[in-house]
Amino acid sequence: MSDPTQDKTANQWLREACEVLDIDYEGFRAVIPDLLDLTRDVAHGPSRPAAPLTAFLVGLAAGRDGAQLPGHGHDRVAQITERLRADGYLD
Repeated sequence: MSDPTQDKTANQWLREACEVLDIDYEGFRAVIPDLLDLTRDVAHGPSRPAAPLTAFLVGLAAGRDGAQLPGHGHDRVAQITERLRADGYLD
């Protein structure tokens, strides 16, 4: 998201979504770059349609563990990224 207008719109929407879901926006904001990288890697690797669903799975796993953002979110993204690398999708 390099367009400042898109960044503002995305951040506004994500702030609202976090409020509705009772999620700390600042904690979530810290993992946004990792999640965007993850969805890009999945979309350009194993499956484009699976990209947002993989991000959702990462969130489910972090939530199931009772994780607090951002630390555990980073850990879960790293696990999936490592799998992508092991499967040959990343250098």
